[in-house]
Amino acid sequence: MIYGNSALFDASALHRQTAGAPQASIRTPISTDGSKVWKLIGATSALDDNSLYCNLLQTTHFAATCAIAEQDGKVVGWLSGYVPPEQPDTYFVWQVCVSDAARGQSLGRRLIGDVLARPACRAVTTLQCTITHDNEASWGLFTAIARRLDAQMQQVELFEKDAHFDGLHDSEYAVNIGPFSPEKVTALTSA
Repeated sequence: MIYGNSALFDASALHRQTAGAPQASIRTPISTDGSKVWKLIGATSALDDNSLYCNLLQTTHFAATCAIAEQDGKVVGWLSGYVPPEQPDTYFVWQVCVSDAARGQSLGRRLIGDVLARPACRAVTTLQCTITHDNEASWGLFTAIARRLDAQMQQVELFEKDAHFDGLHDSEYAVNIGPFSPEKVTALTSA
């Protein structure tokens, strides 16, 4: 079972990058990335685990709305998300994951910008995700994204700890960023 999404990054590292380290490149995932994504998420304690099968489906059925970041031949970042069938103007971020090796490159933001710039998201003017109340890193990431998109950010409790998660997971708050102009998406991929 999947209990929402999380974004993990070191906010203090947004403005520093390891000297001499190459910047991660971003691409559309392929089926053989599924196990690498699963391992990356598993190595990140702050994220909810998905099944390997889920990650395989994300890297195949949802490849157009997911992204991989590679650095020195290794997967160092992952974004999963989709356009809900009933909301073609919305992109829902399921999970953002950045390894320690890739901190300081604004990779979470760049992954989201890369996907929003793709044909699969050409009608998207709203970004959605869910975040637990205490996830400061996610709030920081999505607040920065709203600012770069020059869009409003609203939140409301969506999945309540006891009613939805039977007390096993903190409440998840739905975050809506938008509407934004598709022309603003380039602000997410630039430095």
